[in-house]
Amino acid sequence: MTVIALLMAAGSGQRFGAAQPKQYLPLLGRAVLRHAAEALLAGGGVAAIQPVCAAGEEARVAALLEGLPALPPVVGGATRQASVRAGLEALARRDEPPAAVLVHDAARPVVPAGTIPALLAALATHPGAIPAQPVADTLKRAEGGVIGGTVPRAGLYRAQTPQAFRFPALLAAHRSTTAEATDDAQLLELAGAEVALVPGAETNVKITFPEDLARVEALLMTRLIPRIGTGFDVHRTEPGRRMVLCGVEVPCEFGLEGHSDADVGIHALCDAIYGALAEGDIGRWFPPSEMRWKDADSALFLRHAAGRIAARGGVLANADVTLLCERPRIGPHREAMQARLAELLGVAPGLIGVKATTTERLGFTGRGEGIAAQAAAMVLLPMG
Repeated sequence: MTVIALLMAAGSGQRFGAAQPKQYLPLLGRAVLRHAAEALLAGGGVAAIQPVCAAGEEARVAALLEGLPALPPVVGGATRQASVRAGLEALARRDEPPAAVLVHDAARPVVPAGTIPALLAALATHPGAIPAQPVADTLKRAEGGVIGGTVPRAGLYRAQTPQAFRFPALLAAHRSTTAEATDDAQLLELAGAEVALVPGAETNVKITFPEDLARVEALLMTRLIPRIGTGFDVHRTEPGRRMVLCGVEVPCEFGLEGHSDADVGIHALCDAIYGALAEGDIGRWFPPSEMRWKDADSALFLRHAAGRIAARGGVLANADVTLLCERPRIGPHREAMQARLAELLGVAPGLIGVKATTTERLGFTGRGEGIAAQAAAMVLLPMG
């Protein structure tokens, strides 16, 4: 049975109060939407993602889902129901529409293990199925700011997503109704169809308010393990060449010799990150034998290293760079270097350390023949 998941990302998220919709906010280094898409695909049985977004966000959504089996984004409507309908109609126009569809909120970045298999199993006997949690709290009905009554909670459940449906049944329900529903299961209810309930989970959090984002971040952090990498690099000095250290051009009467811009600080930091990932060193990814890297800005290399962390589902915990040289003086440029490295890595400057030391005029650095750098990086990666 071919299953495609509609990833609903057309909402504005006004209750969250951020400068951008909550589905685009960073969560451990990646957008909430990206986490949601990966969770759907990891849940088992989903062949592809069909994103549905607001007009004008198509390029951003496509970029965030790069590398995943995602179809071109579809523009949603004025309501969630209209947005789901737009996604369904796009799937209906395919040469081979799916047999089943999942409808999932992009603001739910965690899909608990076993949820999707349980939903798809339920479709063998029902046209739709949803994960749901029984209500545990006492429910009160409010009237004018005071309690107007206590609502019996027996038999009450909190609906979650992804919700699963036989594709023809959900498409027909959307096409045949003019009623506004709060979720897709309600449309099948209105049509007289039975929708199955499968166990939901407290970890399936919908991010609505800032505290929800913090809660999900804490949950995901428990699934990450620390990996430490170190890096070391050396470049000879070269009169007349510009000096670039940790992404910042530093006034100096000499620069560093190298195939690229010879930024010894960034090169050491890249090796530290690649080491933490067990993915070799900078020479593996950017061989000096290739002319396309001649005089290249080392910022390209560090952005690549950051991308490798994201591709592995990880996050940079912190990094530290030490420059070994007599000249130039690093102190006046330290904060600018920290800010530049943080920008390239997509993290806060407070997570990046930059410092310098001399070798008391001993060795090649003491004689001014070259500059060395060593770096350490801690990366948090998913277990397994």
